[in-house]
Amino acid sequence: MSTLGYILLFTFIGSIGALIGGILLLSREKFALKISHFLASFAAGVLLGTAFFDLLPEALHEAASNAAIGEEGIDVFFWTLFGIIIFFLTERFIHWFHHHEDFHDHKMESKSTLPLIIFGDAMHNFIDGVVIAATFMASVPLGVVTALAVFAHEIPQEIGDFGLMLHKGLRKKKIILVNVLSAAVSFIGAIATYLLGGIVEGYVPVFLAITAGFFIYIASSDLIPEIHHEKRRGFAIIESFLLVVGIAVIWVTVSLIEHG
Repeated sequence: MSTLGYILLFTFIGSIGALIGGILLLSREKFALKISHFLASFAAGVLLGTAFFDLLPEALHEAASNAAIGEEGIDVFFWTLFGIIIFFLTERFIHWFHHHEDFHDHKMESKSTLPLIIFGDAMHNFIDGVVIAATFMASVPLGVVTALAVFAHEIPQEIGDFGLMLHKGLRKKKIILVNVLSAAVSFIGAIATYLLGGIVEGYVPVFLAITAGFFIYIASSDLIPEIHHEKRRGFAIIESFLLVVGIAVIWVTVSLIEHG
């Protein structure tokens, strides 16, 4: 299969993750909400494992290869930190906008918040497409692992987004349509990245490092705090265990790929 074929196939697989969690919520709302914490814990482990066992080592390898052929050196850790800061500032802006809207009446809040949620989902999926394409351009195994990490992360995230849209009064059919269109935006990001491959090839380590920063930030700021909020000891132990399992799954997968 060609690189473009892999990119399109696994962008599709990653996009499905943006829908499965939400459709599960719409069909079995109580069950979905019950397991969402467990899914989030596993996803946090997957994201951290992918960042530290896969993306960062590959970014360092690609940067060293670029330097060996005389290209300008790339500071992988600078771009990882840059990724963390960029996503932090983006999230702060969204939170500020949301809290600013809280000063208006409830109806105005509902109307203004929904487009923000939809826009945020679309931008997130666009970045997912860019990330998947960029990692496949580095190596097929890396792209597969990254796409699976995107998939694992999208399920618990979209459960929350679907629930919020339901709360805002959007009908189920419209919620599904909006999220199908939003997920399709990932193909735009993936195809654009592939078509610009000759231009961005030398910057693959930058994309990998920024993606690692993105995964580290999402796991540390959004998902892990959810584990800390769980006060029931039994549930907290299971969630902590699932986080470690998520890390272990990526470590084993990467080890098998490297030695297979």
